[in-house]
Amino acid sequence: MLIQCTKKLLDYLKVNPISQQEEDPLFSWHANLMTINRRKAIVLVNDNNRYVITLYGVTAKHVKKLDTLILESIQKTFLAEGIKEEVIEQYIQHAPDFTFAKTKDKTSVARMNKSCETIYIWNDLLDDDHVEQLTFNKKASRYLITNGKNNYIYPNQQLYVNLEEFAGQPVLQTKAVRLHVKLNLERGHVLRKLTVPLRFTFHQLHRTLQIAFDWEDYHLHEFYIYDDQTTDATDSGWSTNYPSFGHEKKKLILNLVSQEETLDYKNDIPVKLEKGIQLSTYLPTYKHMDYVYDFGDDWLHRIEVEAVIDDYDKNYPICMEGEGNTPPEDVGGIHGYERYLNILADPEHPEHRHMLEWGKGQSKEKFDLEKVNRLLKAEF
Repeated sequence: MLIQCTKKLLDYLKVNPISQQEEDPLFSWHANLMTINRRKAIVLVNDNNRYVITLYGVTAKHVKKLDTLILESIQKTFLAEGIKEEVIEQYIQHAPDFTFAKTKDKTSVARMNKSCETIYIWNDLLDDDHVEQLTFNKKASRYLITNGKNNYIYPNQQLYVNLEEFAGQPVLQTKAVRLHVKLNLERGHVLRKLTVPLRFTFHQLHRTLQIAFDWEDYHLHEFYIYDDQTTDATDSGWSTNYPSFGHEKKKLILNLVSQEETLDYKNDIPVKLEKGIQLSTYLPTYKHMDYVYDFGDDWLHRIEVEAVIDDYDKNYPICMEGEGNTPPEDVGGIHGYERYLNILADPEHPEHRHMLEWGKGQSKEKFDLEKVNRLLKAEF
C-alpha cells in the first residue's frame, strides 16, 4: 500500500520516504496531517477514486501501528458501505506492503487538499471515541468533485466501479428488511413502505424516516421495540402511557433514546442510547416497533417488519411506495392537525387567514416517490 505523504505528515511520522514509485492507483493513497478540534487527523485520499479514509485523534501510540490502523479503517468502512466481505478480503490480501513516499505532483496534492476540505464541512460527524471514522468517511466520499476537465465523480460510486473491475463481480450485497411504516391520523393515515439495510444503525433509520415522511428533524425522537407475544398491560408493570398500550398490547421490551440525558429519567422498562446500535441487533427477531417523533406533538409511527431480503444489492434505503402527506411541524399533534384542517376548510373562521399563511410557511409538498428516493440515496 503506497502512502504518499505531505512533508508535514512525513515529519510527524518520522519516516524516510522511499523514492517515488508507480503503484496500482487502487492501492495508492495521498495523505495529509491536519489538526481539527485540537486533535490530529490523518486524511487519506485514494488516487484512483478519491475515496476518503480518516483517522482522528491520532497519537504517538497510533503511529507505531499506523499500517494496521489504516487497513482496519479501510476494512470497517468498506463493510459499512455494504461491500461484500469476500471482496474486502480480496482487496486486503492483494494490497502490497506499506511504503511511504513524498506526494506525487501538484495535481495530486490539489485533489487531495480539495477532498480534505470535507473535514471542515462535516467535522460534527467526527467520533471522539474512535480513531476509525466510518460515518465521516462515508459522508466525505459522497461529495461531488472534479476529476479532470469537465469530469465529475462521486468517490463512493467510483470506488464501487473500481472494486467491481478488480474483483470481477458485483460488490454491493447486504441483508435488508422491508418495513411497513404507518402514521395514523384522525383522518386517514400516512404510509411508507421502505427497504432498509440491516447493518444500518437506529440513528440511520431515524434519518430514513425523517426523509421518507418529510419531517424536518427539529425535535427529539425515540424507538420502542416489542416482543411478538401479547400481554395484559395492566399486569406487565409498565405505564398505560406507553405507545404499546394501543399496539395490540404487545410486550414492550426496550426503549431506545436519542439523547443521553434521557437515561437519567426513571423508567419501568430497559432504556438504551440508540447510538451505534444496528438494526440487526433486534430485527428481524422482533418484528414490531414504534418510532415517536417530537415529544410535544408525539407523532407515533407504527413499524412492522414485513420481510427479510438476504441479497439486497444497494447500500442505501429505498421507498417502494407511499400514500398521504405529513402534517406540518409544530401543528399540535393529531388534534392540533385536525383543528388546523377544520380552520383551513372554513373561510369564515376568524383564524382562517392566519392559518393559511402559517401553513404556507411550512412548505409541505405532496408525496413524491422519486424525490424521496433521490434524497435517500444522497443521504446515505
